[in-house]
Amino acid sequence: MMIFLTAIVMVLWNPVVQAGERDMPVEKYEKAIFAGGCFWCMEHPFDKLEGVISTTVGYTGGTKKDPTYEEVSAGGTGHAESVEVTFDPSRIRYDELLDVFWRNIDPTTPNRQFVDVGSQYRAAIFYLNEEQKRLAEESKARLEASGRYDKPIVTEIVPAMTFYRAEEYHQDYYKKNPIRYKFYRYNSGRDRYLEKVWSEKP
Repeated sequence: MMIFLTAIVMVLWNPVVQAGERDMPVEKYEKAIFAGGCFWCMEHPFDKLEGVISTTVGYTGGTKKDPTYEEVSAGGTGHAESVEVTFDPSRIRYDELLDVFWRNIDPTTPNRQFVDVGSQYRAAIFYLNEEQKRLAEESKARLEASGRYDKPIVTEIVPAMTFYRAEEYHQDYYKKNPIRYKFYRYNSGRDRYLEKVWSEKP
């Protein structure tokens, strides 16, 4: 009888089999980190995607701990303005995020994206595991082979480092300051360049 009661207690209190837990959804989100110049302009394209849970703009790739926007934008920290994408891999694949990344940058300019100049505005893919590295390198090779660009693709594919969240006023900037965002984006020449590159067949 004692053994029987002990078994019942173990079943009732085992956290693996407690009532309701077997019915709880198991969510496994992943992260991706991209740099493509001004992070205001890189957040919006990913926010629109089905399966993207959230985006966070910030700084990564450098040596300065807890950098500020003023420090990064002045250069010298080694960091690049970046966007961290949290996504559900059951709804959107990492290689689909890569496609969106390539379609929103100029991969042929080192240490520059459109009007923003300096290593803090370089384009880069910061991979978080070997699978992301493999997929990033394959996507870059396909783009190089496509003949879409007449200059070499110089976008970095490098291991992820500590990602520092940017100041709150930079998060969702395109929503908080839509007029200023649209003015900046138009004058940067980004959209005109992207339309030209991707409207033409290679």
